Amino acid sequence: MPAADPAALARWRAVRSSADLQFTPPVPWHPAPPPSWLAALGRWLEHVFLPLARLFGKSWPWVEKGLIGLGIAALLWLGWIILLPYLRRRAVAVPEEETGWTPPAGEAAILLRDAEALAAAGDYDGATHLLLRRSVAQLAAAQVGLVHPASTAREIATMDALPPPARSAFATMAGRVEASRFALHALSQADWLAARDAYAAFARLPLSGVQG
Repeated sequence: MPAADPAALARWRAVRSSADLQFTPPVPWHPAPPPSWLAALGRWLEHVFLPLARLFGKSWPWVEKGLIGLGIAALLWLGWIILLPYLRRRAVAVPEEETGWTPPAGEAAILLRDAEALAAAGDYDGATHLLLRRSVAQLAAAQVGLVHPASTAREIATMDALPPPARSAFATMAGRVEASRFALHALSQADWLAARDAYAAFARLPLSGVQG
């Protein structure tokens, strides 16, 4: 066996004795055991959720189909809620002879007199609101099923079941009542007269017969 090279042996010993290099494996790290309460909690969670995990793992294809079905049902429900007001307007069938409906002349005359009394006292907001509120009640009583509690005056103004004068009257009254109640815009005499004339034209009632 040839003798070791002294120079190589010296270099090897220098490397082995260097503190910058580690030649022995480190001592394995063992974490401290968890507290007894945490270990007990982990065992309890495993006892509760492990059977559920196994159950869902085996039946996941059915669970997935159920979740997809629930998602589709939620989308259909949302679409129904959005389209319901439109469908209500379309679904109500009004006989052709009723498409020219107007409120009874006597009721219309009384309503206009009551509203005129408020307007004469300077309460143009109250007079216009009274016209709208009672005309909606007249329509609901005469056309059962056409108007619902959630119906707004603007929705009524777009109903194909009503004649154009009725839709125009409701649109005129609704616009001014909304400005009064929601925009806090005090109505003027011109606003009141526009609402009054629209209702009178819709009711086919001469204004000369209700003034005075």
